[in-house]
Amino acid sequence: MALTYSQLMDFFYNLILTGATRMPLDVYNALKKAYDEEENPVAKKQFEAILKNIDLAAKMTRPICQDTGTPYFFIEVGEEFPLKTKIKQAAEEALAKLTKQGYLRPNSVDPFYFKNPGNNAGRYIPWYHFEIVEGDKMDVWYMAKGGGSEAPSTLVMSTPLKGFENLKRTVVETIAKYGAMPCPPVIVGVAVAAGADIALTLAKKTLLWDTTARNPDPKLAKLEEALLKAVNELEIGPHGFGGKTTALNVHIDYAFRHPATFAIAVVTGCWATRKSHGVIDSTGEWAIVSKHYEPEEG
Repeated sequence: MALTYSQLMDFFYNLILTGATRMPLDVYNALKKAYDEEENPVAKKQFEAILKNIDLAAKMTRPICQDTGTPYFFIEVGEEFPLKTKIKQAAEEALAKLTKQGYLRPNSVDPFYFKNPGNNAGRYIPWYHFEIVEGDKMDVWYMAKGGGSEAPSTLVMSTPLKGFENLKRTVVETIAKYGAMPCPPVIVGVAVAAGADIALTLAKKTLLWDTTARNPDPKLAKLEEALLKAVNELEIGPHGFGGKTTALNVHIDYAFRHPATFAIAVVTGCWATRKSHGVIDSTGEWAIVSKHYEPEEG
C-alpha cells in the first residue's frame, strides 16, 4: 500500500502531541538526577514541582508548559519518499487541529500587524529545516521552542584570534545575564561556524541531542564539561532560586569557518525542553521512536 495524506497528517499529529505532553526521557532523567543531588531546600522544592508537573502532564495528556512554543521541524526526507509536496501541508493541518483541541496555545503572531491566525502557522512558521537523504523514509524531529528560552539566544562575531576565549566568555555571560528568564535548569547549545545563520542553526539543533550525553570528540567533550562547571558555579538554580544545577548540560557543535570569521552562537532550552522524533515510510507505517517519560500506573 502507498502512503496516504491522511496517514502523513496522522503521523505529524501524534509527533507534535507527544512532544507537547510527554517529557523526553533523557531530559526527565537529567532533571531527576539534579533533584537527587540538590541540597538547597528551596531549589529542591522547585525540582519537586517540575517532576510533578511532568507526571501530571503525561497522565492527563496535557501540555507540559503553558507556553507550547514555536514549532520547529528538522526533517530528513528520503529521495524516494512520496508526497514530498504535502509535508508542510500535513504538518500545518496537524498543528491547526491540535491548537483547536487545546493541546497547543496559538503562538504565531504577525510582528507588524499584530494578528494571530490562531493555528500556530503564518509567514515562515512553522520553521522547517530539510535535508534530502537516500531511501524511502522520512525522519522528523519536532521541537517546541518556548519564548523564555529563546530570548537569551546570543550571537557573537568574534575575531578568530580571540575565538575560543570569546566562546567561553559568551556562554557564561549569556547565562549570567539572563538568569531566571529561560526557566532554568537549561540545556545550553553552542556552535562555531563561518556564518551567523549556520552557527545559530547548529546550536539550536544540539538541543535535539541526548541531554545526558557528552560529545564524542574528546577535545569538545572536555570543553563542554568545563563550560557546564562554569555555568553551574553561577548557582542561579531552578527558576532562579539558587542551587547546584543551573544547566543540565552543554552541547557543542561546529562547522568549518572562513579564515576571517569565528561566529559563536549560544541558545538555551528551558527545563521543559520538548522534542520528539518520528519515522514514517512510503507505505504509511510510522512510529514515534524517541523515548518519553512513562507515568506509573495507579
